[in-house]
Amino acid sequence: MNMKIHLTRRDFIKKTSYATTCAALCGCGVIPLIGGKQAHARRGSDINCSYIFVDHQAPIMVAMYKGEEFSDSGTYLKPVIDKQKYKLVSGGVDITDIEFIVTKSGSEAATLFAQRHINLGSYSLPAAMVGIDTGTPMKILGPVHTEGLALVFPTGSGIHGWNNFLSYVKNYQEPVKIGYHSPTSAPKMVFEGGLHRAGIKFTSDATDLSADILMVDLRSTASLSPALISRQVDGWVGPSPHPQVAEHMGTGEIVLDLRELPPQGYWHDFPCCIFAASDSLISSKREAVQGFMTLMKTAADFCNNNPDESATIIADWIGIPAEAAKMSTVVFTTYPSENWQRGAGIYLDVLNDMDIFNNKLKGNKLDQVKDILFDFSFV
Repeated sequence: MNMKIHLTRRDFIKKTSYATTCAALCGCGVIPLIGGKQAHARRGSDINCSYIFVDHQAPIMVAMYKGEEFSDSGTYLKPVIDKQKYKLVSGGVDITDIEFIVTKSGSEAATLFAQRHINLGSYSLPAAMVGIDTGTPMKILGPVHTEGLALVFPTGSGIHGWNNFLSYVKNYQEPVKIGYHSPTSAPKMVFEGGLHRAGIKFTSDATDLSADILMVDLRSTASLSPALISRQVDGWVGPSPHPQVAEHMGTGEIVLDLRELPPQGYWHDFPCCIFAASDSLISSKREAVQGFMTLMKTAADFCNNNPDESATIIADWIGIPAEAAKMSTVVFTTYPSENWQRGAGIYLDVLNDMDIFNNKLKGNKLDQVKDILFDFSFV
């Protein structure tokens, strides 16, 4: 059952152009906003808040887009410079200025936190954990969402669902190559966690032919679809909207949502992106942080209750087809549920197993470091 998908040269060129366009539109890994002048120049606001051009962080974009339409909730953003600078208004009073900065990845956001170019942000939980371990004075305030992760194979692969994928892996003549965009990304860690619990051997060593799956670091979400089209990998795991865009553009199809991984129900409500704030911001502007998190709760509820409208907003904001945005399976929440916290503990364990930590978090279980990692008082 060795099902290799072969493309003609014409198909390859056509689909590669689609993938390149998609990567540029999605902005993940190719946004020119950070790493130069703009990241260093944005020092005039009370709050400098980062976010990434993915639908996982839709509440931030929706709050900016809706602006004063959220005034009935009591807390909203009043635009100063559209898509960039806003007044945070609570109870009819301007309580702070917020400048929003687009970053390419969680690791970049963590670097900007460490350099004090940002003091509030939304990015992946594992990246935030690594930042805290290295000494960045910050706290995780709560989730932005749960889930929204998927496994993608070439269009027409005929593989659908966990059991079908498992059969494919077992009957393949060599390790199945699965790409990922970052070593500490949620898709990779959840996928490997599911494989481990199912007894599927995986490796990152290309010479280990005894493994069922070879994990391949593609280093960027922008590389996911091109690597699949060029057959560098047999499939990839990634965050929405990339799987949905791949389906819409015809560069791949979703084999399974990672919430379907075994054991059943274990990966539901699993963490991915979070809100984090610097210790100095939390201590000096608690009212502003509280107002921001209250607004994010309002925006998260709006996204959940108005999925088509929020998908249209996000599609326009980050430049993807609305049809792809409407396929998202993300659930938005700022509440750190028991299942979410259990998932955070799994991340901590996996990062320790990978010997990623060297300081505060090294060798510890979640219960031992909750006060170091979290401040849930705002949610």
